[in-house]
Amino acid sequence: MGAAVLVPATSANLGPGFDSFGLALDLHNRFEAELADEWSVEVAGEGADALPRGADNVVAASMAAAFAEAGHPELKAAIGCTNLIPTGSGLGSSSAAIVGGLLLGEALAGADFGDARRLELAAELEGHPDNVAAALFGGFTVCWRAEGRARYARFEPARGLAAVVVPALTELRTSEARALLPDAVSHEDASFNVAHAGLLAASIAAGRPELFGDALADRLHEPYRAQAVGDLREVAAVLREAGAAGVALSGAGPTVIGIVAGDTDRAAHEIARRVAERAAGGIRDLGTRRSPAALAIDRWGARLL
Repeated sequence: MGAAVLVPATSANLGPGFDSFGLALDLHNRFEAELADEWSVEVAGEGADALPRGADNVVAASMAAAFAEAGHPELKAAIGCTNLIPTGSGLGSSSAAIVGGLLLGEALAGADFGDARRLELAAELEGHPDNVAAALFGGFTVCWRAEGRARYARFEPARGLAAVVVPALTELRTSEARALLPDAVSHEDASFNVAHAGLLAASIAAGRPELFGDALADRLHEPYRAQAVGDLREVAAVLREAGAAGVALSGAGPTVIGIVAGDTDRAAHEIARRVAERAAGGIRDLGTRRSPAALAIDRWGARLL
């Protein structure tokens, strides 16, 4: 008897929410597994030519962590992955793999870790909690650490929001993007981000799209990561001209995300689709990007099937 799970893509940071904000998106990887004598991994879709096929695969390693947490470190599994989330793109592919592996391991071991422990395990494996929280719980999440542990708060995004994402043709490792950041920032820049992070959280929860243009501004990571995402300004300009209410680097990049709004979720997704169509020509002319894609917000998070 096996188990299967669907895990959403996520966009972390969202401009000023460095290492704390996350938004779940309606693009999913499906993972399934059953107990076996040895580890094996089959991969279809994104990363099929590059991802490991054994115990060193992130899904397998996360399942092993779940088995150990459940008191059954001897267990192994045969895993199948159907990946729609681009790898190394800033859309949470590694977080999806971690969350998927943990939930599969928990299910196959007959355990129940609870939300708080699931987040802590996922954050330990990923190194930071922002993407994994959004992948686990869906919607809009804010993460922080207290007493050495990862904490989160989930907020239901206002109805009528959607996203347009523009992945790059090349990957950018999170470790490489993080290495570009300075050890310290000015008090002025820190104050700037505090104000804009508060504005962004409020505007997402309240549905105030007219604020997104200002709210998504950042001084803590995007100015430094722009040197590794050389077309960031050009892509952002194309999305704004096409109708995005606000634009930011998704996670560590190189994907760029635009937020759009409508009267309802369905209307917002239709607007996002039109924004993606209008932006397609300008993006294609850059020669560095995949085609823009319109995505709804995932309001449910990872779920066993």
